[in-house]
Amino acid sequence: GKNDPRLTERALKYDLTIPFARFVAMNHGQLAMPFKRYQVQPVWRADRPQRGRYREFVQCDADVVGSKSLLNEVELAGIYDAVFRELGIGVEIRINSRKLLGALAAFCGGSEKLTDITVAIDKLDKIGLEKVKEELVTRGLSSSQVATIGEYLESSGSNQQKLEKLRRLLPGEDAAAGIAELEYLLGFPGVTYGGSIVVDLTLARGLNYYTGVIFEVKALNVQMGSIGGGGRYDDLTGLFGVPGIPGVGISFGVDRIYDVMDEMQLFPEEVKTGTQVLFFNLGTDESGQAFKLLQQLRSAGISAELYPDQVKMDKQFKYAEKKQVAYTVIIGSQELADDTCVVKNLKTREQQTIASDELAGFSFR
Repeated sequence: GKNDPRLTERALKYDLTIPFARFVAMNHGQLAMPFKRYQVQPVWRADRPQRGRYREFVQCDADVVGSKSLLNEVELAGIYDAVFRELGIGVEIRINSRKLLGALAAFCGGSEKLTDITVAIDKLDKIGLEKVKEELVTRGLSSSQVATIGEYLESSGSNQQKLEKLRRLLPGEDAAAGIAELEYLLGFPGVTYGGSIVVDLTLARGLNYYTGVIFEVKALNVQMGSIGGGGRYDDLTGLFGVPGIPGVGISFGVDRIYDVMDEMQLFPEEVKTGTQVLFFNLGTDESGQAFKLLQQLRSAGISAELYPDQVKMDKQFKYAEKKQVAYTVIIGSQELADDTCVVKNLKTREQQTIASDELAGFSFR
């Protein structure tokens, strides 16, 4: 099977967080802390491929290590909000705190129950509340403990109403600390998440290295698993012999995001080449002048190209239209003699003749 030790002595990279923690542990003396990085790379799973599940897929991670400040969580939540707003995907950024789950475990008999509880809660979307309760009973929890967990999971209302209910349901320092973390994230001055951030007390995240705030991003109105997730992991470098380096990070599931955008038809029918200006080729001398002006446009940051062959203008126009080029520049024998050029907007079909030395300053919009 896939867990046979003979097969798992070496493995393809499962995620980007553990290798990053190893890097930090090995190089923490040379890094300016807090250290921030983002990384885009393939990762692998022993999954059966289907929609939204892949054996190989691309992840994009952003992490901050060397700081316990919740400002980092605020910034990372803002990154999620800004990225999905820019992509045009409506999302719900779900947040919770592992401290609340820890408080729940303490209420149910101790920290050794945390894994049992989080593993069961993590299945809530798949199997439903009643099945989760049944699983908790099989894991040794009493009926009163399971009832409290059920009440915790059924919390509803606004973000503030959920947190107020938690204050009544879970006494103790851990719960108070977890509630304070979420309130800080929700109420930080000057930050607006566009209404997309939601306290989700059912959020557990299956990875046990999280220690504080945890995130998960779900696309609205699309049947797809999470398209992002992450959280605080203040003990992770301890795996590699260097304890005490706090960290927090988020991840984007690039392939799932692509699938969501594809379903929402957010991609243009044709991908633009990026060429803004096409110079026509109307002769040896004319193309020489065109090439000189082309270099000026490129130096000004304008994407331009010169048609390589001296062919009929109709063919060059068709090429420009097929590539969705916005402007053409025409230099014929008369323009060459007058040191001018004809600039044509292919969308409006308007054209004007300008001096050659005015071309670099022309507004190509």
